[in-house]
Amino acid sequence: MRSSSRTDVFRNCIRAINTTLHQGFHFFPTWRRAKGIRRRERGEEASQGEKKTREETEIAFRRRAMSSPKEGFLTDEQREVLKIAAQNVEVLSSSPRSPTGLALLLPEHNNNKGGRPTAGGSLVRHVRRSHSGKVVRVKKDGAGGKGTWGKLLDTGSAAPLDRNDPNYDSGEEPYQLMGATVSSPIDDYKKAVAPIIEEYFTTGDVELAASDLRDLDLDDYHHYFIKKLISMAMDRHAKEKEMASVLLSALYADVISASQISHGFIILLESAEDLAVDILDAVEVLALFVARAVVDDIIPPAFLNRAKKMLPENSKGLQVIETAEKSYLSAPHHAELVERKWGGSTHLTVDEVKKKISYLLREYIESGDTAEACRCIRELGVSFFHHEVVKRAVTLAMETPASQPLIFKLLEEAAEEGLISSSQMIKGFYRLAESLDDLTLDIPSAQAIFQQLVPKAISQGWLDPSFKFPDADKDSSDVEDEKIKRFKEESVTIIHEYFLSDDIPELIRSLEDLAAPQYYPIFIKKLITIALDRKNREKEMASVLLSALAMEILSTADIVDGFVMLLESAEDTALDILDASDELALFLARAVIDDVLAPLNLEEIKSKLLPNCSGSETVHSARSLASARHAGERLLRCWGGGTGWAVEDAKDKITKLLEEFESGGDMGEACQCIRELGMPFFNHEVVKKALVMAMEKKNDRLLDLLQECFGEGLITINQMSKGFSRVKDGLDDLALDIPNAMEKYISYQDYAKKNGWLSSSFDQLPPFDASTTL
Repeated sequence: MRSSSRTDVFRNCIRAINTTLHQGFHFFPTWRRAKGIRRRERGEEASQGEKKTREETEIAFRRRAMSSPKEGFLTDEQREVLKIAAQNVEVLSSSPRSPTGLALLLPEHNNNKGGRPTAGGSLVRHVRRSHSGKVVRVKKDGAGGKGTWGKLLDTGSAAPLDRNDPNYDSGEEPYQLMGATVSSPIDDYKKAVAPIIEEYFTTGDVELAASDLRDLDLDDYHHYFIKKLISMAMDRHAKEKEMASVLLSALYADVISASQISHGFIILLESAEDLAVDILDAVEVLALFVARAVVDDIIPPAFLNRAKKMLPENSKGLQVIETAEKSYLSAPHHAELVERKWGGSTHLTVDEVKKKISYLLREYIESGDTAEACRCIRELGVSFFHHEVVKRAVTLAMETPASQPLIFKLLEEAAEEGLISSSQMIKGFYRLAESLDDLTLDIPSAQAIFQQLVPKAISQGWLDPSFKFPDADKDSSDVEDEKIKRFKEESVTIIHEYFLSDDIPELIRSLEDLAAPQYYPIFIKKLITIALDRKNREKEMASVLLSALAMEILSTADIVDGFVMLLESAEDTALDILDASDELALFLARAVIDDVLAPLNLEEIKSKLLPNCSGSETVHSARSLASARHAGERLLRCWGGGTGWAVEDAKDKITKLLEEFESGGDMGEACQCIRELGMPFFNHEVVKKALVMAMEKKNDRLLDLLQECFGEGLITINQMSKGFSRVKDGLDDLALDIPNAMEKYISYQDYAKKNGWLSSSFDQLPPFDASTTL
């Protein structure tokens, strides 16, 4: 009975406390919002200060519930229990693991589901009653759960923020330091130049590109601009490549220094391997850029030697330098060739430029307007050819002494404006010095005048003191050695150019310009030596060239001496070219088949060699090749041949085209057929058959065909002479079929001499050796 009474007392006490707390906590939600506490909605623990405030407020309300006169319905015993409970809260609230005072007052919750009592009242802490009177089970240690405040002494452990919460405050997010990359000036420069280059390729505005580069104010990094510009242009069309070269020339010295341009080309050469991965012809294209830079005078020729020393062996960069030197800068008229490779800017031939230079100099002498003359030179747009301006201007000053002051004034003004570079000025004087011997024929005192002009030009400052006039007191043997050395260098250049262009007339002009016929055997040796180390195409081209030269400018003695020199050095050649002996035998045999040498010339060559040497064996092999059955056809095709025609096939085609023309064919069509044969060394067969057919058919129209072929340069005068000689040697046989053959032949010969397509000295030619015919 007593136990039941005590239970009732506790239950009444708990009801009283709950009622009081329920009435007093109605204003708490408003207070929490005012304080900015939004822990219930997102389950976040309160801060330390807020927890302290919550504890103090809870205790105050409990004390108010016990002491308020309005709540007199509590008995004295209930008030005493409530007082003890409040004291227990103050003492035990400092330990989150200790049971609270309120837990001691809830005996109905001291058992778990199984009915066993829990130790230390730990289960009590997991049961809370919200202000709505609903009992909810909360998390362990009394934190979290819907409608709860969290633990009394919460340490504020991190809880995730809900960005979708209407009361979300970004200021409550924890600070996080983010790493940021600090860009360097070179990175900024790289990012800036790419749009400049793209815009230039679109607009072509050089001034705008130069202005944009100046605005960057990062002159120390302009070498990267060189690399970027050329590498972007390499992967584009010829138009962009030409634009890149023009831009570099425009920026030189004004915006980008010479050292930065050289540095840019160096890093380009070093990265040639990487460029070759994306651009298959990177070596060829980059070599052309290097050659163009040299031609445009933005990098000096000495740059190539410096670059070779800096680049590793067998690297792509080294290949670029070698290609630039051999394929472009060593070729005759290389400046014009390089300038036009991507379309060029002037589209003028060399002869046209020379005429324009001569005309503007004459105009200048008459007017004396230096500014106008400089403007005309600038408009030519051939900075690589300004040495011709210097040469012609100084020559004019030597021819007319009265014009010397004006000429010197023009050259001085051009040098001061940077219109004519120092290297072009020196090159012009050197070219003039080399041609003084020829100039002496027109100006007897040319040597003396030139020696007076050079010191004067140096003293006025427009000719670099490094220029030195060739010493006239040199020993004659030294002079001769120097001439031979120069001839060899020029010959190599001419041969390389021929292998590139396949232009025989141009090669003949270049060889004649050297004015050194006494050194022609050296040229023959160089030609065949270079061809030996190349492919069949170049070997075939060398044989065809040798045949053409034999008809134009080379004598039999020159050819014999050239082969003797070749065979004397055959052992040295074999060290580099294993099959040199066999290839030389083919060249000798092909020369016999092409009627360049007679079979007897082989004996002459052998007699000039040491007995039992490798050269003698080569001559013996050549004789065997030339005397074999069907030797002509086989030897004409030994390197693939230029036409692929057998000799008999060629003769048949010549006969058919002449018959067609004789029966009323077109003159132009006949010339085209002769041209398409592709055998200029065999055109004497055309002459021979045309003359014989004219005698047989009594049709002089065939003579008109020969006249036309000579006028077009299709058949040379040497081929004409050779054809007439073959007919002359066969007149006795012809007379059996054509009684008046001798009379006809004499009339044809006179007609040819009268019209200029047969030499007036033709009668003095030695009889034609029939054994050498094909």
